[in-house]
Amino acid sequence: MTAVTESVRLEREGDIALVVIDNAPVNALSFHVRQGILDGVKAAEASDAKAIVLICDGRTFIAGADITEFGGPAKGPSLPEAQGAIENCSKPVIAAVHGTALGGGLEVALCAHYRVGVAGAKFGLPEVKLGLLPGAGGTQRLPRIVGAAKAVDMVTSGEPISAAEALEVGLISEIVDDLRAGAIAFAQRAVAENLPLLRVRDRDDMIANTDPAVFDAIRAKIGRKTRGFLAPEYNIRCIEAAVSLPFDEGIAAERELFVELMSGPQSAAQRYYFFAERQAQKVPDIPKDTPLIEVNSCGILGAGTMGGGIAMNFANAGIPVTIVERDQESLDRGLGVVRKNYERTASRGGITAEEVETRMGLITGSTDKADFADCDMVIEAVFENMDLKKSIFAELDIIAKPGAILASNTSALDINEIASATARPESVIGMHFFSPANVMKLVEVVRGDASSDSVVATTMAVSKRIGKIAALVGVCNGFVGNRMLAMRRIEADKMIFEGATPAQIDDVIYNFGMPMGPFAMSDLAGLDIGWSADTSKGETLRDRLCESGRRGQKNGRGYYTYDPETRAKTPDPEVVEIIRALAEEKGIEQREVTDQEILERCLYPMVNEGAKILEEGIAIRGSDIDVVWINGYGWPVYTGGPMHWADHVGLAEVLERIEHYHSTLGGEHWRPAELLKKLVAEGGSLQGHTNG
Repeated sequence: MTAVTESVRLEREGDIALVVIDNAPVNALSFHVRQGILDGVKAAEASDAKAIVLICDGRTFIAGADITEFGGPAKGPSLPEAQGAIENCSKPVIAAVHGTALGGGLEVALCAHYRVGVAGAKFGLPEVKLGLLPGAGGTQRLPRIVGAAKAVDMVTSGEPISAAEALEVGLISEIVDDLRAGAIAFAQRAVAENLPLLRVRDRDDMIANTDPAVFDAIRAKIGRKTRGFLAPEYNIRCIEAAVSLPFDEGIAAERELFVELMSGPQSAAQRYYFFAERQAQKVPDIPKDTPLIEVNSCGILGAGTMGGGIAMNFANAGIPVTIVERDQESLDRGLGVVRKNYERTASRGGITAEEVETRMGLITGSTDKADFADCDMVIEAVFENMDLKKSIFAELDIIAKPGAILASNTSALDINEIASATARPESVIGMHFFSPANVMKLVEVVRGDASSDSVVATTMAVSKRIGKIAALVGVCNGFVGNRMLAMRRIEADKMIFEGATPAQIDDVIYNFGMPMGPFAMSDLAGLDIGWSADTSKGETLRDRLCESGRRGQKNGRGYYTYDPETRAKTPDPEVVEIIRALAEEKGIEQREVTDQEILERCLYPMVNEGAKILEEGIAIRGSDIDVVWINGYGWPVYTGGPMHWADHVGLAEVLERIEHYHSTLGGEHWRPAELLKKLVAEGGSLQGHTNG
């Protein structure tokens, strides 16, 4: 055994040399790994070894680039230099893959003459998720081995494929039981049978007859999902280059597009978010050795849309669930919706029919809260009414076993007041799931004044275990997400009386990158939520819309009219007239409102409120606010979230516009946050601001 660099060593097994990478935790392609590959392969080639196996220690093959080096000064050899040593080696090189070969890892493996992997290995090029494309020949080599259509699918989705699929499409040559022994055996066979030194770059059989229509088809297929993103389109262009250009010219095209993305704002935002999401899991004031509470069972009160969705999250993670409703009819209806959701997923190939039954088998229905007695965690998911929630928690306090976590799925209410109904406020916490709870990734974990460190740490860990992205927030009306959303709604509602139409405002927000605007969102939720025909006096716009029979998408008429089959929306001139008439009654003169004003008045008060949230310590970090908005509300990740976006616009400019609107429009939501003024004065950033 010979050390080549701090993370790479050279070993021998008979006449086979092994270049072994050991760069914990994921064997990232740090500069010393690249150096080690380059020097190790050259040393093995110069030796009397007859073949070379490239293999990794630890839990995975090379899982990708070392993204901490992105943007820093170049250090050590480039990845293409290391790849060239492999690809141009005069002896067979076999890449042995376990764990994941992702990004640069797969790009390295594609330079080997042959690849083998264990059954559990996965292969992929996920750079698109960081707003990038494979920058070391991945888009040029991959289609030459799996074909253009499969390559486009892999680089635009960023999703890895299994070893079985990799074998089927020709990406690997063999699946082996024992990685080291199997790879050595394959290398020995390559020598004994004088197998050719296959360079992927020299192949053209898989791309020679590519139909150009494949690229238009994938663009149409992913267009809605990737709206606003540059990286998917750039990845497609690279595969097109692989099909239409000689290899070296394709590499040059790939490099040019890679540099453009790497230096652009979208990738910077997506790379920022990559770290922000991981940072959100860390709570600075809770010691790392805080004991966690075992959660092996969960009770959920309420089998409605939220309760059923929450139950699915736990069942998906293999955690038994007891779900309680007030009567059998409501329980059966809720469990029926859960089953339909699972069966719909199965019909699309997401899970098997057996998995449907396994997950349903983990959910037990009941109409008796006493069945929560043995649950490790109980989550209340009932109507947003403080008196109701307090009465429920008083009951749970008696029923639940000592040490059980009592969580409320409130979206805005005071967790401290809810906890006051119990004799164990240290066990009470908020878990604000987003609808639909079985789909949306975010959970706002709301820490009460008395919530214990163990309860907070366990709830954060459980959220991750059930596949959610958790952000810890403090107690205030609306927490982080809904509190900021309310600021947008204030200005949107004002602007439609000033002359903007609901469609114009929605279009500006949609074109910014959000899934929908505020008025389309209202139609989706239902205009009649909380409205009563008996008490309506026609004084508000909602009164008049509901009085005219407009309920939103549910009956095809709201701010928009909706096609009964496709749900496609059409602006309704009648609604505009209702708004204009009410504006006239209120004495509000209508005028032309520009798209830029709409953007500023919808988004800047949200940024301002985010700064106030940070001032008050409701959020730990500015980046946590971005995590909330990207995962809970669909803020476009390629802008990094509202805090990162404001930093990119320039906090001085944002503050100037907030001060302008505060002086011209008034309103507490336009009062500039003291933190915002401080950061502008000191040259700080919202995204980087941390409390504690």
